[in-house]
Amino acid sequence: MDDERADTAHAHDAHERYDDPWDTVGRLYEWLDSHNRQPPREALLLRMLKLSEEVGEVAQAVIGATGQNPRKGTTHGWDDVQSELCDVIVTAMVALRTLTPDAAAVLAAHLRRVDERATAVDGTKTGVPPGRRQTSVPLHDHRDH
Repeated sequence: MDDERADTAHAHDAHERYDDPWDTVGRLYEWLDSHNRQPPREALLLRMLKLSEEVGEVAQAVIGATGQNPRKGTTHGWDDVQSELCDVIVTAMVALRTLTPDAAAVLAAHLRRVDERATAVDGTKTGVPPGRRQTSVPLHDHRDH
């Protein structure tokens, strides 16, 4: 019984640690900076280039999940694609944090502008809540394929 309580407490602590992704991004930023051996400008450029590497891994996972390489066949699953997309997001967040200590505010303001553009028709707000918007492409769960 004590093991179960310890496991539950550990899971709760881990969940709290990752509740705010920007806290994690801050830790990653600090960790990367503490191991950086490049001049600041080069370190910044390398963090931006890391995004291209991660996007390439998304492409590789999609090709592998769809079996589009006849020589290799199906090498990945859609869970791999999800994981690679998360790597892109984290890498972009760390890159943004590298550019500005106000990364969370910059992203929040940008998301507001994107949302306002996305919910506007002919320059006016549609008033359609995000969960009720029509998508231009039908969505389905790719994990079953």
